[in-house]
Amino acid sequence: MAPAFLLALSLFAQGAPAAAANPAEAPFPVGAPTDDYGFTAWCYGAVGGYIDLYDKVMPEVERIERAWPSPSGVDASLKVYPQLRDQGAKDMKLFAGAIEAAERASPTVIAEQGKSAIGKGRGIWTGAATSDKAKLAQAWMGWTPPARCAPTAQRLQAKASLFGKALNANNPGTQ
Repeated sequence: MAPAFLLALSLFAQGAPAAAANPAEAPFPVGAPTDDYGFTAWCYGAVGGYIDLYDKVMPEVERIERAWPSPSGVDASLKVYPQLRDQGAKDMKLFAGAIEAAERASPTVIAEQGKSAIGKGRGIWTGAATSDKAKLAQAWMGWTPPARCAPTAQRLQAKASLFGKALNANNPGTQ
Protein backbone atom coordinates (compact mmCIF):
# COMPACT_ATOMS: atom_id res chain seq x y z
CA MET A 1 0.00 0.00 0.00
CA ALA A 2 2.74 2.47 0.95
CA PRO A 3 4.71 2.10 -2.32
CA ALA A 4 1.55 2.71 -4.37
CA PHE A 5 0.75 5.79 -2.32
CA LEU A 6 4.30 7.13 -2.72
CA LEU A 7 4.17 6.48 -6.46
CA ALA A 8 0.86 8.29 -6.76
CA LEU A 9 2.19 11.17 -4.68
CA SER A 10 5.34 11.47 -6.80
CA LEU A 11 3.31 11.44 -10.02
CA PHE A 12 1.00 14.10 -8.62
CA ALA A 13 3.96 16.28 -7.61
CA GLN A 14 5.54 15.96 -11.06
CA GLY A 15 2.43 17.36 -12.69
CA ALA A 16 2.27 20.37 -10.40
CA PRO A 17 3.25 23.65 -12.01
CA ALA A 18 6.33 25.31 -10.61
CA ALA A 19 5.63 28.21 -8.28
CA ALA A 20 6.20 31.61 -9.82
CA ALA A 21 9.59 33.02 -8.90
CA ASN A 22 8.06 36.37 -8.14
CA PRO A 23 4.47 37.56 -7.65
CA ALA A 24 4.53 39.68 -10.80
CA GLU A 25 4.97 36.47 -12.81
CA ALA A 26 2.06 34.60 -11.20
CA PRO A 27 -0.76 33.62 -13.56
CA PHE A 28 -3.58 36.06 -14.22
CA PRO A 29 -7.03 35.20 -12.87
CA VAL A 30 -9.43 33.88 -15.50
CA GLY A 31 -11.13 36.77 -17.29
CA ALA A 32 -8.84 39.47 -15.88
CA PRO A 33 -7.12 41.88 -18.28
CA THR A 34 -3.44 41.13 -18.82
CA ASP A 35 -2.12 44.65 -19.46
CA ASP A 36 -0.84 46.60 -16.45
CA TYR A 37 -3.52 49.30 -16.56
CA GLY A 38 -6.43 46.92 -17.06
CA PHE A 39 -5.18 44.44 -14.48
CA THR A 40 -4.61 47.14 -11.87
CA ALA A 41 -8.15 48.40 -12.47
CA TRP A 42 -9.44 44.81 -12.21
CA CYS A 43 -7.63 44.43 -8.87
CA TYR A 44 -9.19 47.70 -7.68
CA GLY A 45 -12.64 46.34 -8.48
CA ALA A 46 -12.04 42.89 -6.96
CA VAL A 47 -10.59 44.26 -3.72
CA GLY A 48 -13.33 46.89 -3.54
CA GLY A 49 -15.95 44.17 -3.83
CA TYR A 50 -14.21 42.20 -1.08
CA ILE A 51 -14.20 45.19 1.25
CA ASP A 52 -17.82 46.04 0.44
CA LEU A 53 -18.88 42.56 1.61
CA TYR A 54 -17.14 42.87 4.99
CA ASP A 55 -20.17 43.96 7.05
CA LYS A 56 -22.45 41.48 5.29
CA VAL A 57 -20.26 38.42 5.85
CA MET A 58 -18.75 39.08 9.27
CA PRO A 59 -21.66 37.73 11.34
CA GLU A 60 -21.43 34.43 9.45
CA VAL A 61 -17.62 34.48 9.53
CA GLU A 62 -17.79 34.87 13.31
CA ARG A 63 -20.28 32.00 13.55
CA ILE A 64 -17.98 29.78 11.46
CA GLU A 65 -14.89 30.72 13.48
CA ARG A 66 -16.72 29.96 16.74
CA ALA A 67 -18.08 26.65 15.45
CA TRP A 68 -14.67 25.46 14.22
CA PRO A 69 -12.05 27.32 16.26
CA SER A 70 -8.45 27.26 15.13
CA PRO A 71 -5.69 26.16 17.53
CA SER A 72 -4.82 29.84 18.07
CA GLY A 73 -8.35 30.54 19.31
CA VAL A 74 -11.42 32.38 18.10
CA ASP A 75 -10.27 35.85 19.12
CA ALA A 76 -6.95 35.47 17.32
CA SER A 77 -8.74 34.27 14.19
CA LEU A 78 -11.24 37.11 14.26
CA LYS A 79 -8.46 39.73 14.52
CA VAL A 80 -7.29 38.79 11.03
CA TYR A 81 -10.38 39.98 9.16
CA PRO A 82 -10.24 43.69 10.10
CA GLN A 83 -6.53 43.59 9.23
CA LEU A 84 -7.33 42.13 5.80
CA ARG A 85 -10.00 44.79 5.25
CA ASP A 86 -7.55 47.55 6.23
CA GLN A 87 -4.83 46.11 3.99
CA GLY A 88 -7.35 46.00 1.16
CA ALA A 89 -8.11 49.69 1.68
CA LYS A 90 -4.37 50.48 1.52
CA ASP A 91 -4.03 48.40 -1.63
CA MET A 92 -6.96 50.24 -3.20
CA LYS A 93 -5.15 53.55 -2.62
CA LEU A 94 -2.10 52.14 -4.40
CA PHE A 95 -4.27 50.88 -7.26
CA ALA A 96 -6.17 54.19 -7.54
CA GLY A 97 -2.92 56.17 -7.62
CA ALA A 98 -1.50 53.96 -10.37
CA ILE A 99 -4.73 54.11 -12.40
CA GLU A 100 -4.91 57.90 -12.13
CA ALA A 101 -1.23 58.28 -13.02
CA ALA A 102 -1.68 56.08 -16.10
CA GLU A 103 -4.76 58.03 -17.20
CA ARG A 104 -2.92 61.35 -16.84
CA ALA A 105 0.13 60.05 -18.70
CA SER A 106 -1.77 58.40 -21.54
CA PRO A 107 -1.86 60.30 -24.84
CA THR A 108 -5.33 58.81 -25.41
CA VAL A 109 -8.39 58.58 -23.18
CA ILE A 110 -8.30 55.22 -21.40
CA ALA A 111 -10.70 55.84 -18.50
CA GLU A 112 -13.51 53.82 -20.12
CA GLN A 113 -11.21 50.79 -20.35
CA GLY A 114 -10.42 51.24 -16.68
CA LYS A 115 -14.08 51.52 -15.77
CA SER A 116 -14.79 48.29 -17.64
CA ALA A 117 -11.90 46.49 -15.93
CA ILE A 118 -13.06 47.69 -12.50
CA GLY A 119 -16.49 46.25 -13.31
CA LYS A 120 -14.92 42.92 -14.28
CA GLY A 121 -13.03 42.85 -11.00
CA ARG A 122 -16.15 43.60 -8.99
CA GLY A 123 -17.88 40.95 -11.08
CA ILE A 124 -16.11 38.17 -9.21
CA TRP A 125 -18.51 38.94 -6.35
CA THR A 126 -21.64 39.03 -8.56
CA GLY A 127 -23.39 36.11 -6.87
CA ALA A 128 -22.93 37.58 -3.38
CA ALA A 129 -26.43 39.06 -3.19
CA THR A 130 -28.16 35.73 -3.79
CA SER A 131 -25.59 33.30 -2.39
CA ASP A 132 -26.15 31.17 0.69
CA LYS A 133 -24.62 33.17 3.56
CA ALA A 134 -22.40 30.31 4.76
CA LYS A 135 -21.02 29.64 1.28
CA LEU A 136 -20.45 33.35 0.69
CA ALA A 137 -18.66 33.71 4.03
CA GLN A 138 -16.46 30.70 3.27
CA ALA A 139 -15.57 32.06 -0.17
CA TRP A 140 -14.89 35.49 1.30
CA MET A 141 -12.74 34.02 4.11
CA GLY A 142 -10.60 32.14 1.62
CA TRP A 143 -10.17 34.91 -0.94
CA THR A 144 -7.01 36.97 -1.30
CA PRO A 145 -6.07 39.36 -4.07
CA PRO A 146 -3.78 37.87 -6.70
CA ALA A 147 -0.14 38.21 -5.65
CA ARG A 148 0.64 40.16 -8.79
CA CYS A 149 -1.82 43.02 -8.04
CA ALA A 150 0.49 45.22 -5.96
CA PRO A 151 3.67 44.73 -8.05
CA THR A 152 1.69 45.40 -11.23
CA ALA A 153 0.25 48.61 -9.78
CA GLN A 154 3.71 49.73 -8.69
CA ARG A 155 5.11 49.03 -12.14
CA LEU A 156 2.20 50.86 -13.79
CA GLN A 157 2.74 53.90 -11.58
CA ALA A 158 6.48 53.96 -12.36
CA LYS A 159 5.87 53.64 -16.11
CA ALA A 160 3.18 56.33 -16.02
CA SER A 161 5.50 58.69 -14.18
CA LEU A 162 8.27 58.19 -16.75
CA PHE A 163 5.90 58.43 -19.70
CA GLY A 164 4.22 61.54 -18.29
CA LYS A 165 7.60 63.23 -17.95
CA ALA A 166 8.50 62.24 -21.51
CA LEU A 167 5.23 63.67 -22.86
CA ASN A 168 5.94 66.98 -21.14
CA ALA A 169 9.68 67.13 -21.87
CA ASN A 170 9.27 69.74 -24.61
CA ASN A 171 6.47 71.65 -22.92
CA PRO A 172 8.03 74.79 -21.38
CA GLY A 173 5.00 75.29 -19.11
CA THR A 174 5.75 72.10 -17.14
CA GLN A 175 9.45 72.64 -16.50
